[in-house]
Amino acid sequence: MVGPRVKSYFLEYGLKKLMIDEFLAHYFKDAGYADVELYRTPTGYRVVIHAEYPGRLIGRGGSVIKKLSTILQNKFGLDNVNITISPVIDPDLNARVVAFRIVRALEKEIPFRRVMMYMLKRVMDAGAIGAEIIISGKLRGERATYEKLKAGKVYKAGEPVEYMVDRAVVKALLKPGIFGVEVVIVKPGIRMPDHVEIKTLKPEELEALKPAKTTEGGGSEGK
Repeated sequence: MVGPRVKSYFLEYGLKKLMIDEFLAHYFKDAGYADVELYRTPTGYRVVIHAEYPGRLIGRGGSVIKKLSTILQNKFGLDNVNITISPVIDPDLNARVVAFRIVRALEKEIPFRRVMMYMLKRVMDAGAIGAEIIISGKLRGERATYEKLKAGKVYKAGEPVEYMVDRAVVKALLKPGIFGVEVVIVKPGIRMPDHVEIKTLKPEELEALKPAKTTEGGGSEGK
């Protein structure tokens, strides 16, 4: 049975990571912020930040990362913090990176349909099994509505969603108001539980499956 101290530790850890994640997502969307990892070490904390443009998080001469280190210590209580900036391996298959790209395009007043079609094609060209983009807000007038584009297979329920689907929801503050952007990406290279693979048999394997020939007397051949 898990003790109350263990529960309290993991709750505090999860809450602290969530607060840091929201802070980084708010201030570093232009850097293509994707995710953060938080580790407790014997000497302090290790923070790994994943972003599309790591240089914008580091800054000239490490100026940005130094300020970020001070904020993490003073605001979030991370003692002796060590920050590592890591690039996103597949930015076109990262839902948060794609969502922030859409936000930056909308802020430049690029038509939302053009942005959605371009980003959806880019995600599918990267090898995604499926993708879905939803933009909601005052798209055409004073009344809020939404637009949805979908390609390929998009899974919404079941256990495979936990390890196959990457989902992100971000907000954009535009002249008409706040727009919501949701991106769902089904990552490639992961085998589904119900996947069926048809095996091609060799000629000798097919021959072995054939029934044995029988003689006129009813006995098997060779008796």
